[in-house]
Amino acid sequence: MDVSRFDKSKLPSRHVTEGPERAPHRSYYYAMGLSEAEIHQPFVGVATCWNEAAPCNISLNRQAQAVKLGVKAAMGTPREFTTITVTDGIAMGHEGMRSSLVSREAIADTVELTIRGHCYDAIVGLAGCDKSLPGMMMAMVRLNVPSVFIYGGSILPGRLDGKDVTVQDVFEAVGQHQAGNMTACELEKLEAVACPSAGACGGQFTANTMACVSEAIGLALPNSAGAPAPYESRDQYSEASGRAVMRLLERNIRARDIVTRESLENAARVVACTGGSTNAGLHLPAIAHEAGIDFFLDDVCEIFRDTPYFVDLKPGGAYVAKDLYEAGGVPVVMKELRKAGLVHEDCMTATGETIGTEIDKVAREADGRVIYPVEAPITKTGGVVGLKGNLAPDGAIVKVAGIDPEHQVFTGPARVFECEEDAFAAVQARTYKEGEVLVIRNEGPSGGPGMREMLATTAALSGQGMGKKVALITDGRFSGATRGFCVGHVGPEAAHCGPIALVRDGDVITINAIEGTLSVDLSDDELAQRKADWAGPRATIYATGALWKYAQLVGATHKGAVTHPGGGAELHVYADL
Repeated sequence: MDVSRFDKSKLPSRHVTEGPERAPHRSYYYAMGLSEAEIHQPFVGVATCWNEAAPCNISLNRQAQAVKLGVKAAMGTPREFTTITVTDGIAMGHEGMRSSLVSREAIADTVELTIRGHCYDAIVGLAGCDKSLPGMMMAMVRLNVPSVFIYGGSILPGRLDGKDVTVQDVFEAVGQHQAGNMTACELEKLEAVACPSAGACGGQFTANTMACVSEAIGLALPNSAGAPAPYESRDQYSEASGRAVMRLLERNIRARDIVTRESLENAARVVACTGGSTNAGLHLPAIAHEAGIDFFLDDVCEIFRDTPYFVDLKPGGAYVAKDLYEAGGVPVVMKELRKAGLVHEDCMTATGETIGTEIDKVAREADGRVIYPVEAPITKTGGVVGLKGNLAPDGAIVKVAGIDPEHQVFTGPARVFECEEDAFAAVQARTYKEGEVLVIRNEGPSGGPGMREMLATTAALSGQGMGKKVALITDGRFSGATRGFCVGHVGPEAAHCGPIALVRDGDVITINAIEGTLSVDLSDDELAQRKADWAGPRATIYATGALWKYAQLVGATHKGAVTHPGGGAELHVYADL
């Protein structure tokens, strides 16, 4: 690639490298070992969420070096930087989980500030854990520069007694231990082998769901999401991503040329057919928001409703990300979707070609084991379902992948808990009853604050063998590893006096995932009277700092729980300043 093809006078980096007045700026670059030629090439931000918090992030710094090699080979100058990650597996089940969703906004904000502050022309973003994937993609769309996303890769499955195991098994084993069905020694053996390598959680939990989204939406190179983190091929995908962003820069193909309403619909299809995480119902609207596109929970769930579920992945199914990769990965999944006419083929991708053109290159077919043929799916509708009703006027979401249709309708008396800790204590003490609908409220984005995931509670229920004998609803979230009849994102949240704030013990609640409804057996007059008598939101201990600030700014869950006006309100495009 000839560097003369890049007109530096039209790129943001001209503000720090060109003309006599930028001599002081150039002196800094000389201090870091850049040559004169490198200073006058396009600058590419290589953003990683590397840290030592958890295995999902630990290999990102290695992969970033490969990205930089690709950028350099294509006549660009890479500038590596890092941002934060809050890793859900470590944050789960305690106050730390309040930081998780907030970190998505912090990641997007810090990447934006770094790119703006240093006038980078393009970005390659590497992320490994749940919120870092959408956070990085949100920044790309917000900045609207040529962008390529690359996933850090999944963890390899552990092995115990001849079977694959994941961290989901460890969370559920806690419940089995509490129920007296597993000894402490057995639990210790499992925890020691469940996570044997670098990489994000291996099932179709949130990280792998959003990795599949990155390919389906077009921001990542085809098949780049699938290879496990320890595979050397991850470095090859990284190097190719560095080259790819330079091709996009040459052609001025920007993030919003790739992320459109149609590509968001493609991404939602892939979430549905793989039985992906309910958190996609939060992250897809947030990515859309950055482009000024109204694509809310209702829109996501409309896609889910008529998409067959045909990829057999944990937690509802049998296989992990490594198995999907070996079966052909997202490209084969999208090839199957296309056979059913469920792909918008004209959407642009990070390769500079359309998704239809990329699917044309896929020679492999569904293996019938991990990826079923679309005409013979596991179920005819998606693995994730949207719900609405007088208990969730703004909507709610539930994963039904792996749940038999006869268990997708549940009616029972409410058992109300004012926070997750109270619910978990009741589960530990087994003071709840079979047939109840456990209601955990005050865990929404604002009321939590932070919209915690409830994996510790739901995994304990599953471990006690109660996953199908009770239901659970919350204005908080669930991990992508959650199993059982668990409804999240109930909106409006309790802190905003949504109906979930008005439920009392004994109220009869019906969840119907077949019809898509969530209701409480109360009249409109009774709900109105309870609203008039409502004492106001539950006080929290967060009166200052980042969590307080988030609680003041965050918007509705069904719109993505975002904290700023989005692309629809912007008065300039960064890359054109």
